[in-house]
Amino acid sequence: MMERNSFNVLFFLKKTKLLKNGEASVCMRITVNNVRSETNIRKSINPALWNQAKECSRGKDRKSNDLNKFIEEARIKMYNIHANLKQEGLPISATILRDKFFSLEKKEEPKTLIATFQEHNDQCRQLIGKDFALITVRRYESCKRYLAELIKMRYDKDDLPLKDINGEFIRAFEFYLKTEKDCAQNTVIRYMKCLKKIANRSLANEWISKDPFMGIKFHEKEVNREFLTWDELQTVINKKFELPRIDLVRDIFIFCSFTGLSFIDVKQLTSEHIVKDREGNYWIRKARQKTKNMCNIPLLNVPLVIIKKYKGYPLCEKRNVLLPVPCNQKMNSYLKEISDLCGINKTLTTHSARHSYATSVCLANGVSIENVAKMLGHSNISMTKRYARVLDQSILNDMQKVGNS
Repeated sequence: MMERNSFNVLFFLKKTKLLKNGEASVCMRITVNNVRSETNIRKSINPALWNQAKECSRGKDRKSNDLNKFIEEARIKMYNIHANLKQEGLPISATILRDKFFSLEKKEEPKTLIATFQEHNDQCRQLIGKDFALITVRRYESCKRYLAELIKMRYDKDDLPLKDINGEFIRAFEFYLKTEKDCAQNTVIRYMKCLKKIANRSLANEWISKDPFMGIKFHEKEVNREFLTWDELQTVINKKFELPRIDLVRDIFIFCSFTGLSFIDVKQLTSEHIVKDREGNYWIRKARQKTKNMCNIPLLNVPLVIIKKYKGYPLCEKRNVLLPVPCNQKMNSYLKEISDLCGINKTLTTHSARHSYATSVCLANGVSIENVAKMLGHSNISMTKRYARVLDQSILNDMQKVGNS
């Protein structure tokens, strides 16, 4: 006589240990021939909403509906697994049914946005200093956090399947960034580029079949970056500062203004990046941290004097670098003091030095934009044009040539 298996599936709450948010985990109990196997189904709910008699939530919110749908589908799957094992004459136990259920769940579990974003960010963090700068990784992490906040607010969920990310969601994220986070247009675009990278990655891996950004275009707002004129640079150079921290930041800023190096590149500058040609001229030859494009920058007297000034500086020797560059936040904070002390009514940042180099040091003195692009490490001059500004003196010089012709 064939052995008869008694089989039952029950869903209940684990109330003995509540989660940090006050909810209770939902568990599944599988019983075969009076032998039980209990497991957490990775779902939770407010205990006050749970109806044990019906093994479901009595709530009407989205989360309750999703939970009830999951429980019903899980019950059907479990009975199908039991029926298939019985039909094939295979061993049946509570443990076997549980393992079969979760193996199917793992195969059928769709890729989700926040989980995929986290995988990407974890990989990026391991590549800091190689393929990514810390500030870039932090931007990805901020983008993921804002997306999670939007999903919680709009859908009352912790995550969304990638297949549910469409044009409507992209527009909702743009609106959220502008209204809830008060982001400026160009900041919004930076976050959108982060999200688009995840979308492209999902398309490449066939996790989604349609690009959610299809037909959506974003336009950057042109920003007038502050830069110092030649006279203003001379004012900063010649100003005497009593505080060593201000003097140091001034030197770093002037060094960048006469080399065009970005903050991260001047911070990483070592003696290995300084080369001497056959004619005795010194050059900075360094691949940019951001783009890996090689910079070839002739060292003028001003930056050479600054390098010599900090030769043997304890912090430089400790870090094995040429200049004791403080963090970017301190640099920008002290640059505000410098602009006030010098009577310069401009908002100076570390990046202002790079613009000053392109405009006041190079282009205003007749250096071609192609050569400026090479020194700045740009792949083409279209990026260099963003740094270049037409100075009144340049316009006057050109018009005087017209008048003298």
